[in-house]
Amino acid sequence: MVEELMSAGAAVVAAGAVYVMAGARVVKQYERGVVFRLGRLKDSVRGPGFTMVVPFVDRLRKVNMQIVTMPVPAQDGITRDNVTVRVDAVIYFKVVDASDALVQVEDYRFAVSQMAQTSLRSIIGKSDLDDLLSNREKLNQGLELMIDSPAIGWGVQIDRVEIKDVSLPETMKRSMARQAEADRERRARVINADGELQASKKLAEAAEVMSDQPAALQLRLLQTVVAVAAEKNSTLVLPFPVELLRFLERAAPAPAAAAAPAPIAEQPAKAQLPPESDPEQSNTGQD
Repeated sequence: MVEELMSAGAAVVAAGAVYVMAGARVVKQYERGVVFRLGRLKDSVRGPGFTMVVPFVDRLRKVNMQIVTMPVPAQDGITRDNVTVRVDAVIYFKVVDASDALVQVEDYRFAVSQMAQTSLRSIIGKSDLDDLLSNREKLNQGLELMIDSPAIGWGVQIDRVEIKDVSLPETMKRSMARQAEADRERRARVINADGELQASKKLAEAAEVMSDQPAALQLRLLQTVVAVAAEKNSTLVLPFPVELLRFLERAAPAPAAAAAPAPIAEQPAKAQLPPESDPEQSNTGQD
């Protein structure tokens, strides 16, 4: 009889131990436990650590509270300036209320994914191509607000939304490449013209200085000779400026004054003879 009682007690103890072990649960640090007792939500949310539930009566659901990184599938759309693009993004979110994440929505991950896709399509239709390419920070903030508004009721908080890539048609890529090339060529021409203008101004100033100081031209010529000779060329072609010849001409000593030529001797004037008388006139007078 005693043995039967002892065996029965041992069986009860073993059954109790099994029952207790069946109700033992461990919640990790990054998780929260939501308990449903006979299908009814209990108010308290179990924190991390060891916890107990009533076996076969309570059901513990664990919810991950970490930030979830979810890629948004690429969406095809037409921008406001009628350009077909393909945009994909990534969304970062976390659960802030474990009870609402399980009760208010069937699958909060799927709900957030669908909301992100529809919001991304809406942003594409409201934006220009230039905004998608260069003003992504503003678009990211708009996406975050559009997704976060309904997600608050699901116990989910949107941490950040980022547009990853914008795919363009090949024709649009070629058009943009031609536009960029033309813009770079225009800027190169403007810079070159500006450099020519500044160089012409400096050359004009240098010409004025050299006109006031002719020796500066010779010094500049010597500097040019030194610079060219440093390259060790076999042939040296050096222009000889005319201004240097003029400078050398002015710097040369004046030659001795030439002797004055002797005055030309005056020849004696010839005596004027009286005009010879006409023989006919003389004969007439005699007659």
